[in-house]
Amino acid sequence: MNCSQGRGRASLLAGGAIAAVLFAAGCTPGTSAPAPAATAPEPTGTVEFWHQFTDRESKAIEGIVKDFEAKYPKVKVNITDGQDDDKTEQAIGAGNGPDLAQSFSTDRVGKFCSSGAWVNLKQYIERDKVDLNKIPPTVRSYTEFRGTRCSMPFLADAYGFYFNTKMLADAGFTSPPKTLSELTTMTKALTIRKADGTITRAGFLPQFGFYEFSPAHMSPAAGAKWFKDDGTSAIGTDPAWQEIMHWQKDLVDWYGYKNLAKFTASLGDEFSADHAFNKGQVAMMIDGEWRVAFLKAEMPNLEYGTAPMPVADSQASRYGAGYVTGNIIGVSKTAKNPEAAWALIKYLTTDTAAVAKLANGIKNVPTTTDALAAATELHADPHFKIFLDIFNNPASQTMPASAVGTAVEETFSQYLAKWQSGGGGDINAGLANVDKQINSLIQLAG
Repeated sequence: MNCSQGRGRASLLAGGAIAAVLFAAGCTPGTSAPAPAATAPEPTGTVEFWHQFTDRESKAIEGIVKDFEAKYPKVKVNITDGQDDDKTEQAIGAGNGPDLAQSFSTDRVGKFCSSGAWVNLKQYIERDKVDLNKIPPTVRSYTEFRGTRCSMPFLADAYGFYFNTKMLADAGFTSPPKTLSELTTMTKALTIRKADGTITRAGFLPQFGFYEFSPAHMSPAAGAKWFKDDGTSAIGTDPAWQEIMHWQKDLVDWYGYKNLAKFTASLGDEFSADHAFNKGQVAMMIDGEWRVAFLKAEMPNLEYGTAPMPVADSQASRYGAGYVTGNIIGVSKTAKNPEAAWALIKYLTTDTAAVAKLANGIKNVPTTTDALAAATELHADPHFKIFLDIFNNPASQTMPASAVGTAVEETFSQYLAKWQSGGGGDINAGLANVDKQINSLIQLAG
């Protein structure tokens, strides 16, 4: 495909979505990394490793990489932290990408694999006899696309529910909500507002796009599906989405959208000590397991609890499940030292001691069965153990891989922004149009 052919459609679709589709369709110049050697060579030389972690988490990665260098003294790893996916994709497209890269977004696996931006690791895995059965099925599913495994799991994330135990107790509640109707009741009881509607404390923030409240993270609440069996969008036809959306809109309307938007605009950054949960400005929230480490560092005396996220009233049996995703890591097609890059990936993702040590350090979920058992610090923390249970729950969900990557949720989120503000019109027509847009992107990606 000629990359210029897709530009004429940019006026009809989101720019980010079009960029994702063009990347997925193979518009990334540069030669592919050479095929692996018949037998695993001794790792040598320099390796360029780009990842997205920063600060405390970046230091934990540096420690594990030093362990790798001690094991393989002929390898020097140059680490560049804080590199987002767009920078990495642009570098690979220009032919000067890193040897290996890490991403927070499993949504991008489909386009990394289908575009060839990250190389197929099958030959390395088979040659080195890596046992993929030691990786849980859900994790295996989000690290490959249509039979192509271009990534390995670099720790996982599980989403659950955080609540301020003192605030709940003061309001007369002895346990967190288990259903969305219970969440609504408790939200209203815990919210503090002025006479003019100005919010000073929110029981729960149901605004899509704020912090970790997103359609993907809410999908397990009703078992909502993203795709039909034929690979086309299921958002407009799966009634679970409407159940979530109607619950969300009712709660937004109770606050008043303008009041809610004004309040969220005043809150601190999600990854700072000024986070609204830290400051007591919100009593309950959905978040990932990593928040446990942030709270320990920033608010060690905060009285809080963790639990599975509430589920739709029609899906009460799903309680205990949640959204599961994770970090992914792969060898760039522009890698100058692919063998050493693979050796580092294999160490970071399959060495039990390394995975457990990194999981304990960053407070992410280990992604091998052996490391799950070995990460004793995580099991001993009652706040964190909830997320291990969510991760292991068979009803937990992830975002299925797609050749258009993040464009699926981005397209849906554009409509949800209109919906929650009162401008979404007829929900059936709106979701049908979402399906139409997503299916056009899928078709464009081939």
